[in-house]
Amino acid sequence: MMRNGSYRRSSRSSSKGKGKGSRRRYRSYGRRKSQLPGQGLLLALAALAVAALLWLFFDPVALEEEGRYTVVGQPSVSADFIDQVLAAYESPAAGKGQALYADGIAYHIDPVYALAFFLEESRFGTAGVARFTHSLGNIRALPGQASYAGYRRYASWEEGFSDWYRLIADEYVARGLVTIDQIVPVYAPAADGNDVAAYVRTIKLAVDTWRSGKLLV
Repeated sequence: MMRNGSYRRSSRSSSKGKGKGSRRRYRSYGRRKSQLPGQGLLLALAALAVAALLWLFFDPVALEEEGRYTVVGQPSVSADFIDQVLAAYESPAAGKGQALYADGIAYHIDPVYALAFFLEESRFGTAGVARFTHSLGNIRALPGQASYAGYRRYASWEEGFSDWYRLIADEYVARGLVTIDQIVPVYAPAADGNDVAAYVRTIKLAVDTWRSGKLLV
């Protein structure tokens, strides 16, 4: 899927200052006051309130759901299965499953995610600029790189696969973005006209479908 942006498919680094504010220390004089009656109960109630707020803002079920879709890890599908999926969708990259699989092992990224991005971006090279660029992920070209309509162009599908894995490993995983929920908003930002939520759902659906052994999403 084509999208605008000066350098799409790269993470946006952000730095947040964490300067520590100075604290004045006051010397206490005289005897400390004893704890007031009921103060312990008030502290306990305050702790419960904080715990309740944390539960609301950090739903453990949602966090567990997000953690299921971590791109880092061993392959959850085989090279042969990848070939079956590509063939089922009549992809021009059919027969390249072993290359997609081997790159996943080399970069320690589960190839099921590369396959899912390939589906979302160009329906496995059957739509959009990927038909001319051999690109798995429609990555924006940088000055001096071979390009087509502003996107990186590769000499082969294998070259396109390898560059996608390198991008994810170096620009996302290396910066702590390892789940689909973390990666997609940067990879395909809403500012470029993308429906981020729909993109995330498609990736997760594809991953679940293939891990269950079904070919068609």
